[in-house]
Amino acid sequence: MVQRALENCFEEARLSLDGGTGGKVATYIPELAKGNPRHLGACIMTADGGRFTAGDWRQVFTMQSISKTITLILALRLAGEDAVFSRIGVEPTGDAFNSIVRLETKTHFPLNPMINAGAIAAAGLCIEYARVPWCAESAHADFLDLARVLCGNEGIGMDERVYLSEKSAGMRNRSMAYMMQGEGVIKCDAEVAVDLYFKMCSTLASAGDLAHYALVLALNGRCPATGVSLADDRALRIVKTLMVTCGMYDGSGEFAIKAGIPGKSGVGGGIIACAENNLGIATFGPALNPKGNSTGGLVIIERLSQSLGLHMFGGNVFYKRKAHT
Repeated sequence: MVQRALENCFEEARLSLDGGTGGKVATYIPELAKGNPRHLGACIMTADGGRFTAGDWRQVFTMQSISKTITLILALRLAGEDAVFSRIGVEPTGDAFNSIVRLETKTHFPLNPMINAGAIAAAGLCIEYARVPWCAESAHADFLDLARVLCGNEGIGMDERVYLSEKSAGMRNRSMAYMMQGEGVIKCDAEVAVDLYFKMCSTLASAGDLAHYALVLALNGRCPATGVSLADDRALRIVKTLMVTCGMYDGSGEFAIKAGIPGKSGVGGGIIACAENNLGIATFGPALNPKGNSTGGLVIIERLSQSLGLHMFGGNVFYKRKAHT
């Protein structure tokens, strides 16, 4: 049933790309502009051990803003909840993911960890509280270790070309970092914090890797295979709540209505989503809508939510039905 639903949703998404409504690849990072807008893939992992796939689900790509969820988990682990939320808010912005305007006009603290400013501040906290304090290399190693565990893939690493491309084009992110350093939000050097942020965004994964991570989120930190805790339950609940309210940039409200499950996108073309205690979904499609979300990925996840009854306020139809069969 799940495979058939996925194939139907995938075909609908493919038709939307063929129909010319697929959007465009990100170009503000030069290396991402080389992405193939025709790529489309998806993977679903279920709590009972099922894996269902379609299209280019093995294709690796950079996490980009999906990495912000892992950065937040790491910051909460290293620095603690009080320290993190003394410097980063939890409110939606309604602005673009790379907007700088609120830092100057509303508050010097970033409004949430799912926008660039908030993730850069979280990266600064990871450096400050790393296993080797104030060491960016240690913080990056901590991040990769956590990403590998959550994604179930010890081979996960960084795309050097994308990292260097982001570094060469990241002037707006540097501006945010320097503003926050000046206000004491970032305690380490701004250049060091933003450089770690670029590395985190440049982490490579496939839809298969990210579906595993999404399932770990759905299971509140438990490993799908062993049941062993991979991350703190409280931290993951915080992350999932922020995914609902802020995970799809200024398209978060629309996604919450149509899909009704926690989701997080990245301009590399990925989206992760999870249904509580049940399944994890990851999609890949580099063609983005104007808000920076994968057009094909949105179609797949929104249609899956409808066909499987995953909406948080829709009764989890699929799993109720499955429990009686």
